[in-house]
Amino acid sequence: MTILIADSGSTKTDWVLCNNGNVTAHIKTQGLNPTIQSSEEILSVLETELAREIAPDAPERIFFYGAGCAYDNANNRMKKALACIFPTAEICINSDLLGAARALCGCEEGIACILGTGSNSCLYNGKEIAENTPSLGYILGDEGSGAHLGRQLVSDCIKKQLPKEIREKFLQQYKLDIPSILERVYHSPLPNRWLGSLTPFILQHRKNADIRTMVTNCFVQFFKRNVMVYRHSWLPIHIIGGIGISFSEEIKEAAESLGLSIGNIVESPIEGLVKYHSNNL
Repeated sequence: MTILIADSGSTKTDWVLCNNGNVTAHIKTQGLNPTIQSSEEILSVLETELAREIAPDAPERIFFYGAGCAYDNANNRMKKALACIFPTAEICINSDLLGAARALCGCEEGIACILGTGSNSCLYNGKEIAENTPSLGYILGDEGSGAHLGRQLVSDCIKKQLPKEIREKFLQQYKLDIPSILERVYHSPLPNRWLGSLTPFILQHRKNADIRTMVTNCFVQFFKRNVMVYRHSWLPIHIIGGIGISFSEEIKEAAESLGLSIGNIVESPIEGLVKYHSNNL
């Protein structure tokens, strides 16, 4: 059987075409989020970035795991757009969180987390998500995400919570001032991606004590507000996402300060999802 597996975050989407467990194509497109994009916008991306790489009749089944796909309305928007490109395929839409859990834990119990542009977490019972703390997005939540780190950096610079040399270097490097920051965050499209794009500066200055404290505090907030509420502190915490990879030291430091144990940290779930679906067709 030929299956198409997709893992989509706010920034990018990984697509893998598999035939009987063997990968035959691997494509990357921009991120797709039906919570903040219409079916027409999603379809435009699929037509320009994916359709030219994969024949419409190639996949028999499609497993799409995406940010914003936990609710029916968004789920239906995503399914509608995919059906326009692959009209004969059986399409299954799931949240990126279930994808992370399946990739990280397989059929075993565990705590699975996403730390990328956005953040999320769940308690997984080996078959399905048993508990989930709602992410609430970059305005109300997304603690520990790239957007959260970027938001904290901007706020701490403007409110003079970081050393003067760090503040000035940041504003000069990104050519920012208060009006331009407010415009980016409140009046430009996809401000979460912009905030997440500021993390390279944080990485560049991670050895600065104030920056490190800022970063560690962001991850402490993530664990306290999203993970510790499951009251399964004996389970290792597995993490997927670029932020998880880039800031693994600070994540482990934050977890240790709370008596938590970190398990695997991987950048992408796609390899784990290929294995999961190859074993569970």
